[in-house]
Amino acid sequence: MPCLSRTQLVEMGVRVESFPALNLVPAEACVPFDEIIPQASSHFDFSEQKLVLSFPQAAMHQVARGTVPESLWDEGIPALLLDYSFSGSNSEYDSTGSSSSYVDDNGTVHHDDGKDTLKSDSYYLNLRSGLNLGAWRLRNYSTWSHSGGKAQWDNIGTSLSRAIIPFKAQLTMGDTATAGDIFDSVQMRGAMLASDEEMLPDSQRGFAPIVRGIAKSNAEVSIEQNGYVIYRTYVQPGAFEINDLYPTANSGDLTVKADGSEQRFIQPFSSVPIFQREGHLKYSFAAGEYQAGNYDSASPRFGQLDLIYGLPWGMTAYGGVLISNNYNAFALGIGKNFGYIGAISIDVTQAKSELNNDRDSQGQSYRFLYSKSFESGTDFSSVYPSPFLAAVTHCPKVPSGRDNREAPSLIES
Repeated sequence: MPCLSRTQLVEMGVRVESFPALNLVPAEACVPFDEIIPQASSHFDFSEQKLVLSFPQAAMHQVARGTVPESLWDEGIPALLLDYSFSGSNSEYDSTGSSSSYVDDNGTVHHDDGKDTLKSDSYYLNLRSGLNLGAWRLRNYSTWSHSGGKAQWDNIGTSLSRAIIPFKAQLTMGDTATAGDIFDSVQMRGAMLASDEEMLPDSQRGFAPIVRGIAKSNAEVSIEQNGYVIYRTYVQPGAFEINDLYPTANSGDLTVKADGSEQRFIQPFSSVPIFQREGHLKYSFAAGEYQAGNYDSASPRFGQLDLIYGLPWGMTAYGGVLISNNYNAFALGIGKNFGYIGAISIDVTQAKSELNNDRDSQGQSYRFLYSKSFESGTDFSSVYPSPFLAAVTHCPKVPSGRDNREAPSLIES
């Protein structure tokens, strides 16, 4: 057996963290890797004077398809952006009134048929402008309208954002909207840090299951869904793990073939929208003022945190917290792919609201999601929000600042 240290195994790309026994020896000491890593082997080819090492694919670090090293990422060039649309109309029409006649000082008779020509002009301009400077992105959305002889400018929203590469996230300040995965999405003015799937390779976006199996020899592994080959790779003898499938339909069983010994098995696959890949964390943290879109509406301050994490065994755990002066909500849920049964997720939201008459209102709601694909090609999905205990568990609508009689809150059933 060759003398290889843990440091050398790391340099070769072996996932030493997956084998606790490798971490018990000093970094530079020889380790019996073929005894610790199942189906790892080595032999020396005397005729060619070379050492041949073989490790199962699952024991090696894998680079997802489409991965681009961060050192090659580019922030782009400085640029001014303008997207616009303009529309207008001009109309003329006759207004018919009562006819009349009159005689002037010279005795001449004049007749008025009562017809007046009226004109109407209306114009609308939609502007989306921006500035790119380094990593920063400034965006503005404004409109201009002219009607009835009056013109009006409206600033719909302005935001400043940039990528936070180490966190694979976007930081946005100004006018934006909260995430809508757990709580209802609302317009806000403040700051938000949220994970950004656009920073991941295509093979890591969305949801797809991890396919695991064991190859008895060097084998070509292919994966089919709905009769189409969606993945093909070659693996060494031993355990293999495929974790870079491109996201496909929400359902559709996967047929896995390993041609080294003509192995074939079916991995049932279904998902619901909340699912995340194993080991992936989707998050969003927002703090600021609620924007109702009405000039006379109040703008209460609030904070919101959403977390969604992909667990092993086809499970996803998620939760969120929303806190404001008169409304608090907490949500917790879990989802799982149950194979041939389908994919299921269930969550509960506990909410409490303080009314303007010093009364508190609180309640819970439950949500159940189900998805299943059948061999006939039919996909079935269902969403069941609980009608009992509390009918509303989202951030209540904010009343006008001129009307403080009672803020709408949870609707108890």
